[in-house]
Amino acid sequence: MADAVIDLNADLGEGFGRWTLTEDEALLSVVTSANVACGFHAGDPSTMRRVCGWAAERGVRIGAQVSYHDLAGFGRRAMEVPPEELADEIAYQIGALEMFARAAGSRVSYVKPHGALYNRVVADAEQAAAVVAGVARAGALCGGPLPVLGLPGSELLKAAGGAGLPVVAEAFADRAYTAAGTLVPRRDAGAVVHDAEAVLVRAVAMAREGRVTAVTGEAVRVRARSLCVHGDTPGAADLAVRLREALVGAGVRVEAFT
Repeated sequence: MADAVIDLNADLGEGFGRWTLTEDEALLSVVTSANVACGFHAGDPSTMRRVCGWAAERGVRIGAQVSYHDLAGFGRRAMEVPPEELADEIAYQIGALEMFARAAGSRVSYVKPHGALYNRVVADAEQAAAVVAGVARAGALCGGPLPVLGLPGSELLKAAGGAGLPVVAEAFADRAYTAAGTLVPRRDAGAVVHDAEAVLVRAVAMAREGRVTAVTGEAVRVRARSLCVHGDTPGAADLAVRLREALVGAGVRVEAFT
């Protein structure tokens, strides 16, 4: 890929009250897009305000990291939410973050589901359509159609594209993939790649060649415009610095997709 370009996104603001989880300030000096928790799986008003302010100061794009309403389970528990109710919850989360983004002199630039919702809308067309409906409802508040960030080939991106929303495919350098191009569930052994050197090699291959090796050994196509750096991984900020340096060293331009 002669002119490789990639966005780096990270899940940020995933604390609550006196508890912090992500190295927000450090990561915001590395990433180009920030997926900010909107209070349903993590985050609170003050955390949202601080992260939006830091992101705006650094020119980092602000994205709404929307979730099932599952604060106790960090948004990683499967839930059954009626589509209309889910659409309203998505719009509500985006609207809350937009207020803090505007106060910081920025805007919500895109939307990315979190955790169980992210995995659900890979294959569940009904829940994917509900998420897209919620994004569409919030669009007028945010100045127009919001891009949706998700897994390539997912029902979410199909629904978003069908509704006229911009779609952005992403990949995960530190997550294991199946031969079908989906993420290995976190409950399975080896779902997360902990070897930092392996993460760097995988990131460069994803950005430059659009491929990753599945847990079963097959080469899998992963054409992505954005690469996720998990903010809740121990040492995430240091790894993100090394990852960006590795990408730039391999001739990859690192810049936001919006």
